[in-house]
Amino acid sequence: MPSSADDFDAALERAAADVWDAVRSLHDGARVIVLIDGRSGAGKTTLASLLRERWPGGVQVVALDDIYPGWDGLAAGAETLTSAILDPLSAGRDAHWRRWDWAASAPGAWMTTRADLPLIAEGCGAITAASAARASISVWLESPQDARRTRALARDGEAYRPHWDRWAAQEARHLADDDPRSHATIVVDVP
Repeated sequence: MPSSADDFDAALERAAADVWDAVRSLHDGARVIVLIDGRSGAGKTTLASLLRERWPGGVQVVALDDIYPGWDGLAAGAETLTSAILDPLSAGRDAHWRRWDWAASAPGAWMTTRADLPLIAEGCGAITAASAARASISVWLESPQDARRTRALARDGEAYRPHWDRWAAQEARHLADDDPRSHATIVVDVP
């Protein structure tokens, strides 16, 4: 009998294949923007990594963890993704934005996301009505809370534990306000 880790890996491998099939079906010359959203521990970063490995040529990956302005910044990070990154890219311009410096709890280095390369943006808050309108493909990862919590705390340990409930409340607001699943072009159930 496969372990839950095997089931998790298999679900994300299938998701990567589905997303890659969708990318290949896009018209040549189309600006490719893939959004990956889901609650903490659902597998967003893992899926982005699997896609990056499959992608021929250059692809950029932006993690919303680099954008959120602190532990209370999910909504602000989602807005920054759209206004500072997706809007310029949609207009054919490079995007310039500040990475969040978690150690200093302040804006950090300036980053550039190039308009001439495909983009994968991953993180809770990646899919809103506004961001989905600018994306080629939007992926929602659905996963049970207990499995997500186990994975997230194994990944981030004690640094995340005191913030789990606080972050989960922001995720719940995102789901209620933005309904990311309804804007997704691909929905994946992850054990």
